[in-house]
Amino acid sequence: MKKFWFRMALAGCLAAALATPATWANVKLNALFNDNAVLQRGEAIPVWGWADPGEKITVQIDRQKASTKADQDGKWMVKLKSMKEGGPYELKVAGNNEITLKNIMIGEVWVCSGQSNMQWRVGDVNNAEYEVAHAWYPNIRLFYVPRVAAGAPQDNVNASWDVCSPDTIPNFSAVAYFFGRELNERLNVPIGLIHTSWGGTPAESWTSEEFLSGNPELEHYTANEREQLAKVDQTYADFQKKFADWVERAKAAEAHGEVVPEAPGVPGDYRRNPWRPTSLYNAMIAPLIPCAFRGAIWYQGESNADRAIEYRTLFPEMIKSWRANWDQGDFPFYFVQLANFNANGKWPELREAQTMTLSLPHTGMAVIIDIGDPYDIHPRNKQEVGRRLALNALAQDYGYDLEYSGPMYKSMSKDGSSIVLSFDHAESGLVAGPRMDEAYVRRASRNGGGDGVLRGFEIAGSDGAYHPANAEIKDGKVVVSSPEVSDPVNARYAWKDNPDEANLYNRAGLPASPFRTGE
Repeated sequence: MKKFWFRMALAGCLAAALATPATWANVKLNALFNDNAVLQRGEAIPVWGWADPGEKITVQIDRQKASTKADQDGKWMVKLKSMKEGGPYELKVAGNNEITLKNIMIGEVWVCSGQSNMQWRVGDVNNAEYEVAHAWYPNIRLFYVPRVAAGAPQDNVNASWDVCSPDTIPNFSAVAYFFGRELNERLNVPIGLIHTSWGGTPAESWTSEEFLSGNPELEHYTANEREQLAKVDQTYADFQKKFADWVERAKAAEAHGEVVPEAPGVPGDYRRNPWRPTSLYNAMIAPLIPCAFRGAIWYQGESNADRAIEYRTLFPEMIKSWRANWDQGDFPFYFVQLANFNANGKWPELREAQTMTLSLPHTGMAVIIDIGDPYDIHPRNKQEVGRRLALNALAQDYGYDLEYSGPMYKSMSKDGSSIVLSFDHAESGLVAGPRMDEAYVRRASRNGGGDGVLRGFEIAGSDGAYHPANAEIKDGKVVVSSPEVSDPVNARYAWKDNPDEANLYNRAGLPASPFRTGE
């Protein structure tokens, strides 16, 4: 009896909520604009929100002021002129009501996204207790987007900015924090970190619908979606009929003093499934657009490793979709190559697809095959991951004269029974090791310490069978050979899920990226 009327009341409330049109009695701001926010320096600053249609809105910060009127849907946006780093300021927004935001800083804003290794929190990294206790950085601000999925692009999120402190940092993204900390200490300007990630999710969930449907190699995602949504719609239609029938039977049972039959189960909301294409772009990226920011960092790929060849197309299209919809040009996009891990045999191809994405302008990659954990997909040394990402930004965006990448394969030539390999990012010189992961250090210790021998290379002849290669550094290049291959055709390096012996570095201490000279 009570169960029946509870369900009826709930159904009525849901129906009423869905039928109620949006109204804006007071000015409202997108969640990105609240106390403690960081706004991007050196760029026009969009500020937007909602109000009554036709309502005049005025936004003021420091000595500048901008006004506009809400459109017929109640939406409004102004663009403030670019500002230099500094603060704190008050940001005032006035319409029918007035909002005053306090402790606003002008600095560098970065979007930080991906799956679980980006989501991985500071409280679970190596030396976590120390890192948390020393996280007193009042000029680093943290914005954590809730993990929500949606079937269509959304316009807001339920989040707010926090000042970085031991109280606010434990559950925040470790990679984002260590990246931001490096920038803050080097640049000495406020840093805003927008963390939007979800563990276990694939890249297609983070890509806009038009870029999936507009690419012949990826349109199967949206085609499958249309088919799946048709089934979902039919399921809901069937549920509505069953529910209506249950209501009548429940009423009759109650009238005759009989037991009310069990109600039909409510179908799950497929549109809010985070693994469906576009669902996270819709709910966790679209609401941030068009905020002004410097660039993005990304740590993902594990969930696409079983489709590594497709990732060559999918990952660049995801980046393009963000850039096109944000309309801020080819903003910096720096990503993490998958770490060493005993996986499913497809990680070398996924790393290769990530490397190929560097063909897009203004991209960069942090190679971490030397700091992973063969038995844990979540390596705990997020400090070094964040630092290596920050090297990309410091060198490519902030004018620092430093090496930001390990050796990257450039070309090969044959010299008798040897292959000679040339590299970019090797100007400082090539060296053998030492690696940083604990497994390698333990093995090297058992073998009497680092012996200076270059490892991780293989070569193959025309039969395509690869054999371990002897490798040595000569004149800034690597020469590889094997007594098993008299006429080598191709070479490869670190071509394993867990390339635990690969130890080629440049003198900046950055590891070489895995590669192969031919497929």
